[in-house]
Amino acid sequence: MKKNIALVTGGFSGEAVISYRSARTIDTHLDRSLFTVYKIDINSQGWFYELVDGRKVEVDKNDFSLQLDNEKVNFDAVFIGMHGTPGEDGKLQGYFDTLKIPYTGCDAASSAITFNKRYATAVAGASGIPVAKSVLLIRNLLGSSEQVMDQLKFPVFVKPNNGGSSIGMSKVNEPDSSLLNTAIEKAFQEDSQVLVEEMVIGREFTVGVFRSKGNIIVLPLTEVRADADMAFFDFEAKYQGKSSETTPAEIDEVTADKIRDTAKRVYSAFNCRGVVRIDFIYNEAEGRPYMLEVNTIPGQSDASIIPQQVRAMGWSLKEFYTKLVMECFGE
Repeated sequence: MKKNIALVTGGFSGEAVISYRSARTIDTHLDRSLFTVYKIDINSQGWFYELVDGRKVEVDKNDFSLQLDNEKVNFDAVFIGMHGTPGEDGKLQGYFDTLKIPYTGCDAASSAITFNKRYATAVAGASGIPVAKSVLLIRNLLGSSEQVMDQLKFPVFVKPNNGGSSIGMSKVNEPDSSLLNTAIEKAFQEDSQVLVEEMVIGREFTVGVFRSKGNIIVLPLTEVRADADMAFFDFEAKYQGKSSETTPAEIDEVTADKIRDTAKRVYSAFNCRGVVRIDFIYNEAEGRPYMLEVNTIPGQSDASIIPQQVRAMGWSLKEFYTKLVMECFGE
């Protein structure tokens, strides 16, 4: 018998536009011989399912169900295809946990910790995983640009502590208080907390990791390079064609093994579930990868990195998404 799957997308942040792209890919490749799929759009106007005739039906949040004419639809599982809040920061996960509805991806605690970059680096550092030195700023409460210049070596990256897609992120090359304050204010427009990190020199790699039938599986590595005219891998580089991605990465196996091993350690340290994408800088002088961040709801648009890596593995997206959904049921 087919299982009813809610594909949740949208969100309340600037990343909603990316969520809709991901949801289109997921929707296209979910196996209709196994699943009946209902795409649920969560936005500032409400939680809705849109019928073929254009009518919008509001979700009953008491039990996360739909009333479609004379039929009540309950869901066997939820495929979370939402970047940013509330789908990537643990809020929806906590809601589904209270309703005992299984879902793809990390649980509420892991999602909340990884969404907060400062918490994520603290957990990684405590687990022996290399991370960049950083300073946390909280508006009107903690930290200052002077503290940043005293404690960190430049260049530094200035970014919202909570968020993704490199929105609000800047690179500051030298300890200039004017440039630094401008970057900090840009980040504060996106979040009340700002993280300033030392730049780690090296090649940037990103890799998808997921669990299936008890095994942690690492997808083929991707090397990411921002175009020469880009200062770093920002939103424009990610989503407007200002970067190059090589999948599988052209890298020697010794280095690749170090990154893969570290990726598994990160996945275990954060008690991850489902597929996550982990970003690294490999510092060749030290011979070790530095964890940049963990993306618990990685992009799934057709050109995104995870679909690239799945295809490089020799799988179809239909096979891959089936594995993710069935993992919800322990299968």
